[in-house]
Amino acid sequence: MLYYQILPGGLNLKPLTYCSDFKIPNFTQVLINIKNKKTIGYVLQSVAEPNFKTLEILEILPATLTPIQISLLKFISHYYVVNLSVTAGLFTPLETEVPCLRKMSTDQSATTEFSPKIPNLNPAQQEALNFTKSRKTSLIFGDTGSGKSEIYFSLIREYLLAGRQVLLLMPEISLTPQMTKRLKSYFGESFGVWHSKITPKKRGEILQKFQSREINLIAGARSALFLPFSELGLIIVDEEHDDSYKSAQNPHYNARDLAIFLASKFDVKVVLGSATPSVTSFAKQPHFRLRGTFFKSEKKFIYDESETGLSSAVLGELAASFAGGKQAVVFLPTRANFRYLSCRECGSTIKCPFCSVGMSFYKKRNLLKCQYCGFTAAATCSCEKCGSQMIEAKKIGTDELTEALRSAFPAARIEKFDRDEITTQNKLEKTLKAFNAGEIDALVGTQMLSKGHDYHNVDLAVIMGVDDLLSFPDFRARERTLALAMQVAGRAGRAGLGRVVVQSRQREFFENFIEDYDAFLEEETLAREPIYPPFARLLRVVVSEKSEQAAKQRLEICVSELENLRAVESSLEIAGYGKCGVEILGGKFRFEILLRCASHAPLIKAARICAAHGFDVDMDPINFS
Repeated sequence: MLYYQILPGGLNLKPLTYCSDFKIPNFTQVLINIKNKKTIGYVLQSVAEPNFKTLEILEILPATLTPIQISLLKFISHYYVVNLSVTAGLFTPLETEVPCLRKMSTDQSATTEFSPKIPNLNPAQQEALNFTKSRKTSLIFGDTGSGKSEIYFSLIREYLLAGRQVLLLMPEISLTPQMTKRLKSYFGESFGVWHSKITPKKRGEILQKFQSREINLIAGARSALFLPFSELGLIIVDEEHDDSYKSAQNPHYNARDLAIFLASKFDVKVVLGSATPSVTSFAKQPHFRLRGTFFKSEKKFIYDESETGLSSAVLGELAASFAGGKQAVVFLPTRANFRYLSCRECGSTIKCPFCSVGMSFYKKRNLLKCQYCGFTAAATCSCEKCGSQMIEAKKIGTDELTEALRSAFPAARIEKFDRDEITTQNKLEKTLKAFNAGEIDALVGTQMLSKGHDYHNVDLAVIMGVDDLLSFPDFRARERTLALAMQVAGRAGRAGLGRVVVQSRQREFFENFIEDYDAFLEEETLAREPIYPPFARLLRVVVSEKSEQAAKQRLEICVSELENLRAVESSLEIAGYGKCGVEILGGKFRFEILLRCASHAPLIKAARICAAHGFDVDMDPINFS
């Protein structure tokens, strides 16, 4: 009998010991029994016979992790300080009994069989392409409409013709029908699109074609990084600044950073791209500045210093667009998407009973909903604290804004475009098709509006509610807000004159930087030195308990142990600790510790101390609520 340590995939358990009559290679997928429940796991390693009774492995499955996946598994577990079993749940293994329908090679027969379209590059694009080809990792800092995609496609073509696999990473909201159409125009049907909305049937079809090497190009959201690549040669991370590359759940990995890690360990080239690159990537990666635009466009910025809402300036510009037969996009940031109810007498907000946050008000359904835990309740018309009947809405939401616009422009066709409205891939495709066909005059929505939509009849972008984003207690608030505003502005005037209404009382900030991101990067980099990334690394750990006293006690114990660590690691700094910005979440009290260090090694030591006390560990955090 042979004995093995098994990683129960996705479960927060240490490796468990099982036995088998067969010799099983490491990282082979197996079926095991845990508390009378069949569970899929991976063989970590063989071990000596233990001094306790073990269960037998139920089945050896025809699947295994590839060398790239094994390397990622170990790195994520080490750097993000999460156990191997939880990390193993991220991966889609390589099926070992998939028939090879067609294997690409570097011989002449393969290159004649597969002939993707050749992009036509201008001199600046060709220079950018040469820049990326001469470096293992690089950043294309290219203006909106400057032709970054054609550079990507040129590079992808070379790798596909050489028989290598390619991963084009994109934020999920960028994986639109329009992007799929563009990929088809260059690569025919020889690619797969991988994201959370694809059906299980489609997922199985893509995997079968991918593992048989019938397709070598995957365009996908961050989860595509965990597919079973065996001949990966190129990773392109489009919109590299986007927060969606960072996982909000444990493990709190960043797919962009994992791509950079793979370049350091394998024969893999990584190209990052953005019109608004993150300050960290700009500082750490060699970059090529691609200026200008393919489109003959000109933008006029109009500043409206009214409070968030339908001011006369906004209404006037919308009326001009509709009168001219043009279309518009009206943007509200995600965080300002929902309005809250508060008492006019005492000012208290109706909060979630399980979380210390105001509940969002949905007027159509007369419903209150917590955006953190999902709790819902019927909207009340009286204050629980003082009994006052005078309840008013705070903040404007997309529902209210859409209805107000329909009232102001009864002849216009105005639709909502946010995650509440666009719940399926079919709805996304249907809405965008109607907008492209001119059947919709204006879309009102959140940051879903900002990416992947290049419609030449849009001559107006209205940007509202951004002052709330600028005021967030977050060192990246300015970077996030400016990038978002510039992306929304980029939807207008793709052909001809475009107008952008920026509704903000921070006019000076937007006037200085919305057309000059280079100047922003210079100023922001100076502002962050030496205490914020890219000059220092951050670690945020959070403890949650149903008892506030128990959570606070665990916090104090952990802080004490971290102080002892600081006696050895003098470069480690405890930047602060206490209650989280959102104190209660899902009925649990939350406390946090924020640590800072120039090097990652002391932070990993600190993270292990905190993880041992049950803290959620977030290395390189982007969320501080």
